[in-house]
Amino acid sequence: MKFGPVAVSKAAGAILAHSVAVGDGVLKKGLRLEDESIDRLEKAGIAQVVVARLEAHDVHEDEAAGRLAGRLGGAGVLADPPFTGRANLHAARAGILRVDRAAVDCLNARDPAITLATLPDYATVEAGRLVATLKIIPYALAGEALTAALEGLDAASPALTLVPFRPLAVGVVSTLLPSLKASVVDKTLRNLEKRLEPTGARIAAERRVPHDAAAVASAVSALAAAGIDLIVLFGASAVVDRRDVLPAGLEAAGGRVVHFGMPVDPGNLLLVGAFGDIPVIGAPGCARSPAENGFDWVLRRCLAGLPVERADITAMGVGGLLMEIVSRPQPRDPEVMPEPGIVDKPDRTVAALVLAAGRSSRMGAANKLLATVDGEPLVRIAAKAALASRAARVTIVTGHESEAVSGALDGLDVAIVENPDFAAGLSTSLSAGIDALGDDVEAVLVMLGDMPRVGTPVVNRLIAAFDPDAGAEIVVPTFRGKRGNPVLWARRFFPELKALSGDVGARDLIGAHADRVVEVEIGVAVALDVDTPEALAAAGGRPAGRSATETNGTEKSP
Repeated sequence: MKFGPVAVSKAAGAILAHSVAVGDGVLKKGLRLEDESIDRLEKAGIAQVVVARLEAHDVHEDEAAGRLAGRLGGAGVLADPPFTGRANLHAARAGILRVDRAAVDCLNARDPAITLATLPDYATVEAGRLVATLKIIPYALAGEALTAALEGLDAASPALTLVPFRPLAVGVVSTLLPSLKASVVDKTLRNLEKRLEPTGARIAAERRVPHDAAAVASAVSALAAAGIDLIVLFGASAVVDRRDVLPAGLEAAGGRVVHFGMPVDPGNLLLVGAFGDIPVIGAPGCARSPAENGFDWVLRRCLAGLPVERADITAMGVGGLLMEIVSRPQPRDPEVMPEPGIVDKPDRTVAALVLAAGRSSRMGAANKLLATVDGEPLVRIAAKAALASRAARVTIVTGHESEAVSGALDGLDVAIVENPDFAAGLSTSLSAGIDALGDDVEAVLVMLGDMPRVGTPVVNRLIAAFDPDAGAEIVVPTFRGKRGNPVLWARRFFPELKALSGDVGARDLIGAHADRVVEVEIGVAVALDVDTPEALAAAGGRPAGRSATETNGTEKSP
């Protein structure tokens, strides 16, 4: 590839290397210069530009990126079409990302023009999550470099593979002492349920037994006989030795201890074992808290069916320091105390507010919020995603066809607020919803009722990113760097949100407080809303009141 300044008169067919202002517009970098753009440059009095000109052996950046990305992903990893020399790869489903570091390092060392950035090996991802991005830095890649890179990838196993979660039946044994409150055990189980929910697993059985080895052995045997896929042990007192109550009880039942202890903090006092083919995890004290700790790392691998052996545990030390920095300590829950020295980030009271009052005029006569995807109305999908999340409460704002929309929410534990002024625009629904939240709410996640791919994992990631102590008071999801919905707002912005008028969102308000914004790259889910019949069909949905047979018949008719 040739690169450098040339006279505008000789730039036809070349690629503009840097954006150039022309009159009241801009010619953007990457543009292939043709007669019209050259004429605009000349009229603007520009005599010279910096360009890239491909030679016979060069491959355009987009073609090179697309071909390489197509060889990177194994099962469960999808490559997007390339743009501006970049190809993103996303997870096709929820699971654990496996990264072949040798393959990634080899590709990045192959040629300076090729760069590949990935999430860490064993990263937990939800469907649609960005897992890697491949970028060709110049506007073209030498053909021989591309050929060598492709041959190197073909000779290795896939660089990126997604191991999906499995809907396992989980059994829990909790040992009891007089000093342990029943409320602590109850809260521990609720936190475990929240950990399992994104993976499709569930607590299928639980046993509460005295804190002695014989009782633990009996409970483990009973759970195994009941067909449990994974056993989790919570001790009333932390395991402090390989011969303590939990490991001793496991061995007395006929199981084995794979490893005790892990180089992850919080999470040091974790036990990994097995009862026949059933994995067993002895949870450390910090696993009673919802904050991430070493227990999460091991639990997720087990839920994906990945083996966890001694070598896997001992390899977790690099990157295993998870505790809060000392300079910003956080208060702890007095009933759920983690291991000594561990400081948990507190739960924040974040409400979910689903806006479902609009007329959906672009959809035609049908109310889009009553249209169904996978057999459920869009508004119900949004409500259920919020209810299963870390949101403290869920409020739905209705307006147009309020009775029908409310009916689609029957049986759900949501608060419904009717906005009589819905015709005046989205801002009125936002104001009505904020008024109904209550004084204890620290932040609100404003959700739209027509985004069926915004599931509970997305909601939880946005809530988790809210950290007012660190200045993260507006949380915005992105897809390929473009902002989407839903958006989380700290309470301090409620008056400004209520002051909005008309049928507009809060985009300008985000810009006015850029220093308080944190962006979270989510994936395509935050960019998919169902505004038109075409968008509904693309999402696999059906208009309200129309059966699958009627819809299929309509689609097939000329």
